[in-house]
Amino acid sequence: MEHIVLLLAGKKARRVLDLGCGSGRHVVYLSRNRFSVYGLDSSPEGIKMTRAWLRKEGLKADLRLQSMTKSLPFKDSFFDAVISVQVIHHATLAEIQKVVKEIARVLKKDGVVYVTVPKLSNQAEAFREIESGTFIPLDGLEKGLPHHFFTPEELRELFKDFEITDIHLDSGEHYCLLGIKP
Repeated sequence: MEHIVLLLAGKKARRVLDLGCGSGRHVVYLSRNRFSVYGLDSSPEGIKMTRAWLRKEGLKADLRLQSMTKSLPFKDSFFDAVISVQVIHHATLAEIQKVVKEIARVLKKDGVVYVTVPKLSNQAEAFREIESGTFIPLDGLEKGLPHHFFTPEELRELFKDFEITDIHLDSGEHYCLLGIKP
């Protein structure tokens, strides 16, 4: 996360949305580094955990309980940056396309988008394919939750309205995409 803070600081980003903030790991880190942070997540428990962590550290962030697949509750061109770590793939491809359009809508010109998503590989038998590249786990903690797995070409197409400055594999399982809104 430190490399993202350096990047955002270099771009003079101040207002940042953590799309799918979960239990608050990135919200807290960004708040500690003096960003104006907003977090959105569909899990009431995740939002509750994030609020408690922020309170414990004496930090602040604007947290919203909402699904990412609905219109984001922010004005056009509101954010300097949107980050989403291992989140936007939890939907069908049509829903993901809507999420990316919403990211573009809420980002300012020259705003930064940083997302990570899983790469397409042979999925275990514990998954059922519901559309090309999208699978639903049949058991476990994420049973029934869609997982879309990406190729670099698909990511480029999905983020075609952004100037993509980097796509790379992290530990070999997830693509990291960095883009700028023109």
